[in-house]
Amino acid sequence: MYNKSTVIPGLFLFLAIVSFPLWNNALGGKPRHSPDPKLPTDMKQCVESKEYMRDYHMQLVDRWRDEVVREAKRETISIAGVHYHKSLSGTCMKCHSSKKDFCDQCHDYLGVAPYCWDCHTFPKEKTK
Repeated sequence: MYNKSTVIPGLFLFLAIVSFPLWNNALGGKPRHSPDPKLPTDMKQCVESKEYMRDYHMQLVDRWRDEVVREAKRETISIAGVHYHKSLSGTCMKCHSSKKDFCDQCHDYLGVAPYCWDCHTFPKEKTK
């Protein structure tokens, strides 16, 4: 009538494919690799905590951009009371000098293309 001999196996195959991410995680599936950004060795503290920067660095950079360009506010004070100049190339890239070893590690892993480099030039990689 409705060709049960192909519909039912096809339905099971469809459900197996659609639910693959769920049962793969339940069986202990692991990502291929995780990002391993090279942190600066000469600095002990960033403008915010490591956890904050990992989760909200893009919002921080966007806020800094808006404050610098639209309101001419160039100085900021971190939670620790340290004064920082709001600058991608002058503050962030001063410590995180290798775009390839730091920025690209997470951005490539997550498949995102930040638009920082639409206006800013790529930092020159330091050679050892």
